[in-house]
Amino acid sequence: MSQWNQVQQLEIKFLEQVDQFYDDNFPMEIRHLLAQWIENQDWEAASNNETMATILLQNLLIQLDEQLGRVSKEKNLLLIHNLKRIRKVLQGKFHGNPMHVAVVISNCLREERRILAAANMPVQGPLEKSLQNSSVSERQRNVEHKVAAIKNSVQMTEQDTKYLEDLQDEFDYRYKTIQTMDQGDKNNALMNQEVLTLQEMLNSLDFKRKEALNKMTQIVNETDALVSSALMEELRDWQRRQQIACIGGPLHNGLDQLQNCFTLLAESLFQLRRQLEKLEEQSTKMTYEGDPIPMQRAHLLERVTFLIYSLFKNSFVVERQPCMPTHPQRPMVLKTLIQFTVKLRLLIKLPELNYQVKVKASIDKNVSTLSNRRFVLCGTHVKAMSIEESSNGSLSVEFRHLQPKEMKSGAGGKGNEGCHMVTEELHSITFETQICLYGLTIDLETSSLPVVMISNVSQLPNAWASIIWYNVSTSDSQEHLPGKSFTFWTWLEAILDLIKKHILPLWIDGYVMGFVSKEKERLLLKDKMPGTFLLRFSESHLGGITFTWVDHSENGEVRFHSVEPYNKGRLSALPFADILRDYKVIMAENIPESPLKYLYPDIPKDKAFGKHYSSQPCEVSRPTERGDKGYVPSVFIPISTIRSDSTEPHSPSDLLPMSPSVYAVLRENLSPTTIETAMKSPYSAE
Repeated sequence: MSQWNQVQQLEIKFLEQVDQFYDDNFPMEIRHLLAQWIENQDWEAASNNETMATILLQNLLIQLDEQLGRVSKEKNLLLIHNLKRIRKVLQGKFHGNPMHVAVVISNCLREERRILAAANMPVQGPLEKSLQNSSVSERQRNVEHKVAAIKNSVQMTEQDTKYLEDLQDEFDYRYKTIQTMDQGDKNNALMNQEVLTLQEMLNSLDFKRKEALNKMTQIVNETDALVSSALMEELRDWQRRQQIACIGGPLHNGLDQLQNCFTLLAESLFQLRRQLEKLEEQSTKMTYEGDPIPMQRAHLLERVTFLIYSLFKNSFVVERQPCMPTHPQRPMVLKTLIQFTVKLRLLIKLPELNYQVKVKASIDKNVSTLSNRRFVLCGTHVKAMSIEESSNGSLSVEFRHLQPKEMKSGAGGKGNEGCHMVTEELHSITFETQICLYGLTIDLETSSLPVVMISNVSQLPNAWASIIWYNVSTSDSQEHLPGKSFTFWTWLEAILDLIKKHILPLWIDGYVMGFVSKEKERLLLKDKMPGTFLLRFSESHLGGITFTWVDHSENGEVRFHSVEPYNKGRLSALPFADILRDYKVIMAENIPESPLKYLYPDIPKDKAFGKHYSSQPCEVSRPTERGDKGYVPSVFIPISTIRSDSTEPHSPSDLLPMSPSVYAVLRENLSPTTIETAMKSPYSAE
């Protein structure tokens, strides 16, 4: 059964999708009348071959003429009228650019196959349906259409470049002809007319050069926007679907569609690069004042090259994650000295790369802090990518004979395996290669999803639990927090320890906002009364809690102040509730003030924390009475220095809070300037 016959048997909801994209791209009447002939042609190949596309367009018009002859005998006036109109439109639309019709028909056939595949998928649960809807999303169709449009635009600029070359050759010929004329011939009217013609040709040449460069700039802008947004979103969606599939979710798809988009864009960018090189050759042969090529070409070429690099770097993916053949339902769990398989794919399929791209596998190249054990990969760890003979013809490589081996630490020792849970360690397998193509050298690197190494099958259940937990909760292949040396889980564990041991009563009362970013914090505080503060966990310190308050400058400007995070070491010496009660800042007048008035949103500080205070409030003054054994009684209070003309905190200093007696001595013996210098502030941008 032909593809078109299958399409016609679809349910109405799928037929509506077919009707929608044919309305915008290609006449459905032609698709129906020439169904079998259209499906027997290689439109995808023709979209990259002008000669082939020209022949196919001519044959399409011939086939249409034959159908016109047939319906004329049937005297179907309406169909005859429609076919004549369609033939005229097709000839006018595609005559100057036959490759465009090949692109359009190829996209239509591909869209039909996608809809047929979606219609034939079995009934699925809510998760599977949501993933399927994601894979055939409107965004995906938009990406494919935009890629096709970019490809078509590049084909048009190819024609512009050829026209420019022909125009310049004709100009050169006429100019040289004038130079070879006799002196007497140069004064006649014919000569004057020839000079005017040359001037018109030069004006036309200048206009066409500017027009071609403007079109190329537009193509680069569209490609840049497409790659950085929609195409990368599609790739991230596929990677997330792969994660879910690895832990028992539905089979993921969409990689073939991504390969088509990546490949067409790469081909278009390389073609654009060649066009820019041709423009440079033309400018070298003939240039003039105001020539746009020397002014624009270099920057445009730089942008095109950058896009090619970006496209290649994102096209190198792990198509099939590491898995032991003996446990196909438990990928990413690897046993030492047991072989596993893993498959890599380059989403840019170019014949020039067949068997030329060698991929090297290694383990824990970027050593993670999550593991105390170290491994090496035994077996064939360097292989060349090749174009598969399967229907999708992907450029890929599969490693089948790799096995992890643990490196022993010390003199024959086994490391500190007994000191940690090996099934909670996450390792990563990295793959590296280098692309050398058309004068460009591009280094590529990608990594597998985190894997767990076991030495005994009895560890498999716990290891699999770690894999499920990771892939459900995150898509970051390292878990590392942005710009930090520790992972999210290390950070979270330190926070939980802080809550349990030092701030549990405040946490139970709901007074610790905790998990809020600095940006969100400022949005919450900016419209609040001066002295309003909130408590949040530090993003840059392990197991740290900080507070930020808001005030206003003399001109009404909103200012935010945050203190250096308090960790378990500092909180062991002083309860956090007491810190909040007694916290003072020294203003420019050297007067200590309590800046904390209201817990967000508007709860008076003492009302919120009063029941958690462990002692009486501390006053910053010189004591007049002496306690036992003649010592001056002292209690520690947190105190900071703040300048009224600055909204940015100073560099942090890990000092203990100051006692009242020490503060009084400083006030008596040191000048205000000296005090400010001596008392380093525990402020930070945290």
